[in-house]
Amino acid sequence: MTRLDPAWLDVQYNNRARIPEHPQIFERWARASAHSREGMTCHLDVRYGGGRNETLDVFPSLRMNAPVMVFIHGGWWRSLDKSDHSFLAPSLVEAGAMVVMPNYALCPGTDEQPVSIEHITLQMVRALAWVYRNAALYGADPRHIVVAGHSAGAHLAAMMLSCDWKAVADDLPARLVSLAFGISGVYDLEPIRQTPFLQNDLRLTPESVRKLSPARFRKPRGQLYAAVGAQESEEFLRQNQLMQQAWGMGTVPVCEAIADTNHLNVLHDLADPQGRLQQIALDLLGLAPR
Repeated sequence: MTRLDPAWLDVQYNNRARIPEHPQIFERWARASAHSREGMTCHLDVRYGGGRNETLDVFPSLRMNAPVMVFIHGGWWRSLDKSDHSFLAPSLVEAGAMVVMPNYALCPGTDEQPVSIEHITLQMVRALAWVYRNAALYGADPRHIVVAGHSAGAHLAAMMLSCDWKAVADDLPARLVSLAFGISGVYDLEPIRQTPFLQNDLRLTPESVRKLSPARFRKPRGQLYAAVGAQESEEFLRQNQLMQQAWGMGTVPVCEAIADTNHLNVLHDLADPQGRLQQIALDLLGLAPR
């Protein structure tokens, strides 16, 4: 069986099939997220643009000039929502960060308004520009923005490192994003292009793979910290290691597998003040681990 055998790729990348308890995990996320929003100061569904799903949730810090963690949700660019991930905010806010969670349009969109991964990437550029311009209004420091993401969101976070921000707008700094944290990410989209259960929705082409695969880019000036669940598939483990191979240890100084976690419950480690992923996040944010 070759690496790009379609049936093998489906087994490697279909995490819902690999994790039979995924409905219970998603239900846990929904309950914990609703509880988090009810118990915290938050600003929900703030517009960062005029397009479909161009809203974000802001969870301010009690600390003035707080660093900002922008967390981009996963779901293969075609499912899930920022509201499913509010449960990640409380411990990060308590540690001193402001947390921002943007939404984006989902693939494939409609015939009238198709949505591609490139479209979503540009939405995240607009979201980050909004965060830079508005962070101070919520008491945060626009000079210290860390972009994190899970799965497809990790891909989008890595893409932000390679953005030419001065070409986006003159008022943006050249290094608006210089630190990113990818959790269970996919960084070379060629295997994704050939994975049957994703093809109809993502509609990747060889050209879009070249344009949208961070592992094929020259290394950026910033840094990416990469982590993956140790119980994830061979391909997710390979994708994680691929970034350090492609960009070097100087640009990807952290490349770890988190013990006893799969593609979904790895996020519980980010929510846990004692978790390794939260330790990495706080290090990137410049906040001393508790």
